Amino acid sequence: MTAMAAEIRPIIWRKGRLLLLDQRKLPAHEVWVECRGARSTARAIRSMVVRGAPAIGVAAAYGMAAEAARFRPARIRQDFERAAGLLLAARPTAVNLAWALDRMGAVLVAAGSAPGSAAGRDRVARLMRAEAAAIHHEDVASNRRLGEHGAPLLVRAGGVMTHCNAGALATAGYGTALGVIRSAWERGTRFDVFATETRPYLQGARLTAWELTKLRIPVTLLTDSGVGSLMQGGRVAAVVVGTDRTAANGDVANKVGTYPIAVLAKRHGVPFYVAAPTASIDLGCSSGSDIPIEQREAAEVTRLAGREIATPGVRVLNPAFDVTPAELVTAIITEAGVVKDNFKAGLARAVKRAQGARRAGR
Repeated sequence: MTAMAAEIRPIIWRKGRLLLLDQRKLPAHEVWVECRGARSTARAIRSMVVRGAPAIGVAAAYGMAAEAARFRPARIRQDFERAAGLLLAARPTAVNLAWALDRMGAVLVAAGSAPGSAAGRDRVARLMRAEAAAIHHEDVASNRRLGEHGAPLLVRAGGVMTHCNAGALATAGYGTALGVIRSAWERGTRFDVFATETRPYLQGARLTAWELTKLRIPVTLLTDSGVGSLMQGGRVAAVVVGTDRTAANGDVANKVGTYPIAVLAKRHGVPFYVAAPTASIDLGCSSGSDIPIEQREAAEVTRLAGREIATPGVRVLNPAFDVTPAELVTAIITEAGVVKDNFKAGLARAVKRAQGARRAGR
């Protein structure tokens, strides 16, 4: 086993303030952004200071906990709903955001008659801080379990490809897709890792390559358009990606560009694995056609490092995600185990097991 570098901690709660590692500045600079409530947290989520479905959920929970200290005693429910609306609107595709806010809302319901006074408000704020911390710690623990379940799927022969960033930076720590890769390396399994650059936001080039280098796992960066030739040459033995929302039938919404990689993997007989913490599984969403796909601003495509690179006035399409149908997915890796074949039944069981384990741990 090769010793790993220090843990990457992208989210820190300190004295009532949320600190987020600014992922827009990486890898050149490690800068922290401070959020003191729902509005500043929503702004950080929307502007990609923090990104990745699990990380967004944890950040939203802490943002709500910070906001709770400012709730008006006589209007706690109204202030909560207003803050939740701000956070939910920040990014629509990742289901973890709504999942985390549902848990924070349950804290308010459980407080019962306590709200209505300054003391009641303070109690709600304390309970929300505790719940946000629980969501944070659960995320790291579930990522580690997910990694352990997925590690045996990666073999020594051939390379492992990943798209976008599904590591510690996209979570509260450790990572999902990169957690699988990391766990395999911690067991002593060795393979080549190929990371796509992930246009237009370059999460692979800027973030995944940075994380793997920090972890001392050798990584080769390739252009998104180079995926087909690499598979055609027999250099990819497996693909493992993350997910922002997984529908009940196993359809997966992930960073745009994931779907064509899955098509190529199917063509070349390469297993396509999805690392999906159960918090990202939306059993209320029957299929991928029901998943809202975020459309982002044109400047992300027409500008690079602050410079215009496209013809002035050209029209731009910039979907942040695409949907990979379940028929192209070999297996979905969760913290409750690996789901194959009958995704509808298997994902429902995984969510139920994870919920039971969470209740038992409290």
